[in-house]
Amino acid sequence: MRQKIIHSLLSIVLVLLLALGLILASGAEPILAFRYFMYGIFGSLNGFVEILVQATPYIFLGLGVSTAFRSGFFNIGGEGQFYMGALSAAMITILVPIAPVARIILAIVVAFVSGGVWAFIPAYLKNKMGISETVNTIMFNYIAIMLLGIAVRGVLQDPGDYLPQSAKIDVTLPLLLPPTRLHLGFILAFIAAGLMWFLIIRTTLGYELKVCGRNPRSAFCLGVPVGRTQLIAAALSGGLAGVAGVCELIGVQHRLVENLSGGKGYNAILIALLASNHPVGVVVVSLCFAAMQVGANTMQRQMGIPSSIVSILTGFIVLLILCKDFWKIHLEHKREKGVRN
Repeated sequence: MRQKIIHSLLSIVLVLLLALGLILASGAEPILAFRYFMYGIFGSLNGFVEILVQATPYIFLGLGVSTAFRSGFFNIGGEGQFYMGALSAAMITILVPIAPVARIILAIVVAFVSGGVWAFIPAYLKNKMGISETVNTIMFNYIAIMLLGIAVRGVLQDPGDYLPQSAKIDVTLPLLLPPTRLHLGFILAFIAAGLMWFLIIRTTLGYELKVCGRNPRSAFCLGVPVGRTQLIAAALSGGLAGVAGVCELIGVQHRLVENLSGGKGYNAILIALLASNHPVGVVVVSLCFAAMQVGANTMQRQMGIPSSIVSILTGFIVLLILCKDFWKIHLEHKREKGVRN
């Protein structure tokens, strides 16, 4: 316990020193930059609520990636699954002439299924043919991005506009706090986190996911259907990423555009790692990550400090976590070697 506290405090100090160095390298005053950073988060209602808006897709994506990671299926395809969810939802909301509420519900269901199928295929290829899911899911990201690009230049392109984007979608998720952008998707994200917590902690499937992820061979010997469990985890993972896509589409953007995600699917991998693949941790880390982005964007607008500092700091935090595990494994290896000698 004492070592964990020391390591956490040391990590915080190192992160703060790195942030200080990056701000100084940008030619800015650190105290003033910190003031603008905090003002962006707590200075206004819009700023604070924007954290919740930004965190919504991260929660869905983080839950999806962490579920796959728990089962030992390394899903790097959250970005593509996000795009497939958004693309299928756009087709429903633009092309299907039914009541607005029914369109929203149908769009969410179809987005979940589309994202789930987009993750299920690499999982099936892994189980049946032994093809690496890491390579497959990355390749499927590019396919999904290209499919969206074709759609916004073809069947879904706004006929009255030359830009590669769809027509404005006339249905939207209800706003929770007008006139801010906070929408119903934030509540759905928390419901999803609660359901995933119950699934992982309280059900047999959650136990099977955990066992498969830690040691697939032992899980197989215990009678756990490893292949089927990973297929279910992949489908759930992609489905949650697809819901993130539809929430961003009809909750924030209101039209299908290229680069709709902005790399959120890749950031979700870092969120899952920082959260140790736990649903509650995913919610907390997503909120913190969104707060850092909102604060950094304020610093960029007011002082010209690049908001990419957040990405550098996040990567450095992950590196610290990996270094901690590496040092622990190194000490255990030395101890075992000493016992053998």
